[in-house]
Amino acid sequence: QVQLVESGGGSVQPGGSLRLSCAASGHRYVVDWMAWFRQAPGKEREAVAAVYFRSGAPRYNDNMKDRFTISQDSTKNALYLQINNLTSGDTAAYYCAAGSPITDFLSSEEYQYWGQGTQVTVSS
Repeated sequence: QVQLVESGGGSVQPGGSLRLSCAASGHRYVVDWMAWFRQAPGKEREAVAAVYFRSGAPRYNDNMKDRFTISQDSTKNALYLQINNLTSGDTAAYYCAAGSPITDFLSSEEYQYWGQGTQVTVSS
């Protein structure tokens, strides 16, 4: 059974940074990709970035290439998301996901497993 547990969210001031973590288990022989999505209140869930965890090759939402960095530590079964220069627009629940997307690595519909989310709030 695939389990994903996010951590690292919190309240930060604009311009600050956060590193989100996702502890994964049961995924190695079940899925090929892991990803970060976010969902702000009243908005649809959107992709931030994904990584083909067998090689570490990342893919980013074009709107988030500059301030977001996805990475993984295979030895720890962990996925990370570094977010720099946070703005109020980054306020959202951030979710770790795992799956084997076929057509779109950044589509939430192609990910079968989800964590419970970690909240990021950016305000002064």
